[in-house]
Amino acid sequence: MVEVRRVDLPGVGVLHSFTTAGGVEVSVIAHRTGSRDLITRLYGEEHAVPSLRLEDEEARTLADLLGGTRIVESIAELDDLPGVPINWIGVDADDALAGHRLGEVAVPEGVTIVAVVRDDDATPAPAPGRVLEPGDLLVAVGPEDGVQRLRRAVAEGPGEGLSD
Repeated sequence: MVEVRRVDLPGVGVLHSFTTAGGVEVSVIAHRTGSRDLITRLYGEEHAVPSLRLEDEEARTLADLLGGTRIVESIAELDDLPGVPINWIGVDADDALAGHRLGEVAVPEGVTIVAVVRDDDATPAPAPGRVLEPGDLLVAVGPEDGVQRLRRAVAEGPGEGLSD
């Protein structure tokens, strides 16, 4: 059986890799944005560059062709921790809070914004003064209904989304 190594990449996603019998290390970086980088290098080499970047649908198609749909689905399930629902809320250019401070977001009771991801950088425990930009991802922990209210608050503006 092939041993697959898993490494969390804070603010980026998850790296999975294995080494072939021929000594080639094959790695996939699953970015939080949904894209995937396929990287190959001789085992033990220091530097590697993405051999191929795939968008989410392209990665699923390749996995299907390789017969790995079950593996891809299992990888996605690894982020679900029992009792700790983790959700990602994207900030779009047309969202009311794009360009506003994080402290202006109405956060429902029981939900916590634990990080803001911008590009490949994560800011854990972001300050209320942090300005949200289009493309930012809010990492929220809390019940799904509360996260949905937070999602509406980001889209509709301060004070919105708290009521059902």
